[in-house]
Amino acid sequence: MTDPQAGTPTALSGIRVIDFSRFLPASYVGWLMADMGADVIRIEHPRELAKQTFVAGAAGESEAAFHRRRALQTQARNKRSVLLNPGNEKAREAIHRLIETADVLVEDYRPGTLARMGYGWPEMQALNPRLVYTSVSFTGQTGPYAGRAGHDPAALSLAGALSRLNGLPTPTMPGLQVADVLSGSHATIATLMALMARDRTGRGQRVDVAMSDASAPLMMVTMARNPDASKLGPPDARWQPKGGVWECADGGYICTTDMETAYWRRFCDLVDRPHYADLQHATDQHPAMQQDLKAIFRTRPRDEWAAIFAEADTQAMPVLSLAEAIANEHNRARGVYVDVAHGDETLIHVGTPFHLSDTPGRVRHAATLPGAHTEEILDSLGLSAADIDAIRAEGGFDG
Repeated sequence: MTDPQAGTPTALSGIRVIDFSRFLPASYVGWLMADMGADVIRIEHPRELAKQTFVAGAAGESEAAFHRRRALQTQARNKRSVLLNPGNEKAREAIHRLIETADVLVEDYRPGTLARMGYGWPEMQALNPRLVYTSVSFTGQTGPYAGRAGHDPAALSLAGALSRLNGLPTPTMPGLQVADVLSGSHATIATLMALMARDRTGRGQRVDVAMSDASAPLMMVTMARNPDASKLGPPDARWQPKGGVWECADGGYICTTDMETAYWRRFCDLVDRPHYADLQHATDQHPAMQQDLKAIFRTRPRDEWAAIFAEADTQAMPVLSLAEAIANEHNRARGVYVDVAHGDETLIHVGTPFHLSDTPGRVRHAATLPGAHTEEILDSLGLSAADIDAIRAEGGFDG
């Protein structure tokens, strides 16, 4: 596959990121920055790789399938990879040298862990005063819960978001990585802000992003509508004319969002219930209206309803499966999902989720094998073949 954007100016050309990430929230930062032209270098910890391959092997996955799955991971693309054990003394010398050349370090270890390996914020600030040091963790670097371990649903729970996420009285586990993506997005924004501040001050700074903190903005609208949070009960799942998800004749679903009065009236006309237009706020009528609308939507297949709503320019979208979303003409035109060459096959990745007119992001390559650029990177730091052999002899490439 040729790259039509090769040679196009990039937004982050000249920025180097050292990526210690192991999970989606922190690796998200390197993904977006790499798409925008930064030189992102992953530190591949042999012990972490061994854990991953052990789990994959125990699940019956071949080594080839494991590496293909890695290549499918959108957030791992466009990055270079160096295999070094951060806890090894010889490897640490090389990593410190690499950090001296960097603009950003991003990590997702539990607070204090990276410091114990020799890469704490005060030490790295002394090593490289211009370094932006971004830490993404479950509950942050400070506060009574600092150092606690947890993943996406627990972060949503602490922020109060899981209690309302599904709109039902009983919370359930989310089917997507909501807190992971939110914290990765916030960490990227904060890192870029810190780089902008460095342009004025000449100094880097610590960026502290907690998954639980990043989940709190999900609650902004609920808080604005309920000034006294102590009086807010759980979601009651009652239908309101602001929209709905409706099962259609073919078993597919369509989502309508006719919140504004003008759109609501148009919706009522399309389903042949014009008299519902004046009942938008008649809460006592809503249960009967909902049952009637359920029956109406079951009279036509999903795509027929979608065409009707599109023709009338009202608010509705078919609920697409992942396969349908990947193939969707609008998503393809916008680069929401993109084809990425990987050897003899083509992989599907999520595209860069925003567009810059003059310095667009681009996909150069899928994730490479761990450590694919080790010698290239070490050589660029001025390490000789003898130096690299010494790292190997001291176990710097081993777990």
